[in-house]
This record gives sequence, C-alpha cells and structure tokens, in this order.
Amino acid sequence: MYRFTYGLFVIVACVLPQCTQGSESLIPAGRQLEELWNDGEFTEGVAVRADGMVFFSDITRDPNVKGRILKFDPTTGKTTVFSADSRKSNGLFFDADGRMLASCGANGGAMALCEVSRDGIVKPLVDRFHGKRFNSPNDLVVHPDGSVYFSDPRYLGPEPIELDHQSVYRFVPKTGQLRRVTKDIEKPNGVHVSPDGRTLYVAETNNGSTGQDPDATPQRGRMTLNAFNIRPDGSLANKRVLVDFGDQLGTDGMTIDKAGNIYAAVRSANRFGIVIYSSAGKELAYIRTPSLPTNGCFGVGSTSSILYVTAGGGFYRIDLAQ
Repeated sequence: MYRFTYGLFVIVACVLPQCTQGSESLIPAGRQLEELWNDGEFTEGVAVRADGMVFFSDITRDPNVKGRILKFDPTTGKTTVFSADSRKSNGLFFDADGRMLASCGANGGAMALCEVSRDGIVKPLVDRFHGKRFNSPNDLVVHPDGSVYFSDPRYLGPEPIELDHQSVYRFVPKTGQLRRVTKDIEKPNGVHVSPDGRTLYVAETNNGSTGQDPDATPQRGRMTLNAFNIRPDGSLANKRVLVDFGDQLGTDGMTIDKAGNIYAAVRSANRFGIVIYSSAGKELAYIRTPSLPTNGCFGVGSTSSILYVTAGGGFYRIDLAQ
C-alpha cells in the first residue's frame, strides 16, 4: 500500500495482489479504495444525507470517553465533528424526512434507538423492551414504510444485561410500536432491507463476548448472513442462511445496491474486506480493505455510484461507476 496527497484528499492505493477482484460489471478494472480520513478509534455506521453529506460514527473503547459523529463534505474533502457526544452511536441511517437515526450502544452509551438533531444532539426514541433495557443497539435500517429494524446484541460494556436474548426489533416511529421480530438469530449485527422492501438481511455474528467478564474465554456461536421474508405486518418469516462463515468472524454491517446485491463488511481474519453477494448469497466480487471493515453506504444523486466504507479507525470510498 502507498499514499499520496491530492488537494484535500489523502488517497490510499492498494498495490497488493487482488486488492479488488470479481465481476467488472460491479467493480471496474483498476478501481481502488481512497482514504478520506483516518484519525478515529473505531469507525462505523456510515450514512449519506439527501444533500450528499456523509456521516459516520467514531466509537471509543473507554466507557468514560465520549464517542463522536463525523461529517464529510465531498465538495471540500473536509471531515469535521458533527456531534461531540454521540452517546456511543454505531449504525446511522436517514429516514425519508431527512431525520438521522442512530443505534447507540452500551459501554457508556445511550443503549437506545435514538434521533440525532440537525445540531448533533442525540436523544433516545426507545430504550426498553418489556420494561428491560436494551443490550446495546448496534445497527439499523429504515424500511420504505417508515418502520425501523434494528439489532440489539452485546459485544462489550460493563452495564448489567437485563434481557435474556439478543434480537432484532421493529420500531414504528409514528405510533411508538415496538416488536421483537427474531428468535432464531443468536447474535444479530448488521441489518438491511432489499430495494423492494420484501426482504430483511441480518448478519449473525456471535463472537461469544458480552463484555461482562473480561477474563472469560468467549465461546463462538454461529457466523452467518441470513435473509427473511418481510410480512405485510412487518414480522419476519422463512429464514434462509445465505452465507455460513464457519469458524471465521463473518460480517458486520452491510449495504445494498439498486440491483439488490449485498455489500457485506466481512471481518474474517483469513480474508477481510467488502464482499459483494447476490441476493441468493453467491459471491460476485471482493474489495480488500486496509483493516477490518465495519460498514458501507452508497452516495446519493450524482454520487450514487460511490461506495463509502468504514474500516479500522478510517473512512474510505471507491467509485464503482462504469
């Protein structure tokens, strides 16, 4: 890997073999990741607003140190602090009205599905299920009908665990209705909805750790990428395992292109990066990342061909325009 600076952008070009591979209809030959910013601790949850501004979380491991939400302006190339106290936001997503929603975790965070105001203030929308605090909301996606699906695992944090399960929920902001929609996923992580709104994809990433006992040896569970049918009432049915990662770590967050292909942030030690799968789970292409990836998101409008990626403590992009 080598670096060079062009204007306000610091660009990383990967010269290792097979930096990208697979279908050239998805990744044109010669395209590489560009490093846009790399001054974080653990970046996550990239999301693009309707005006093209890009936001992502920077999560701190110390429960006493506040996390941040950063804003990247594609026009100037500058990255600035949007929220100096993210309440340990992880996944971010914009709804149809332009409102930023955030899954805010434990380890000193809000442990809630939250709304982030235009001036960067984070406020919980819902933080309990049947009177018990969530484990650590991790990722989210807004369905075309306005409902929100979000995952609630626990990977770290000293806060007591009140729930006896780690699940995906569906929240309807207009009515306040909250419903648990998975009982057959051990530990959910990334979530996303197909373009037609009929399928929910759920990453099952059970590393066995909850952060309660730092001296314990985690016992890993299932590492899979799954698909569910979304019923008219928002509940899920017909679970299918699209990818089984076996003894590898599997995927974190994900995004989906207009054709329905899944861009998964795979963190497997033997081959990590953005792996592109068909909706049936067939691998189509691969983008190597400099460090373990966490999430991805496409731009909007004239930048809709750009895939933004969070990985390690950095923030990257790659233009997939043909």
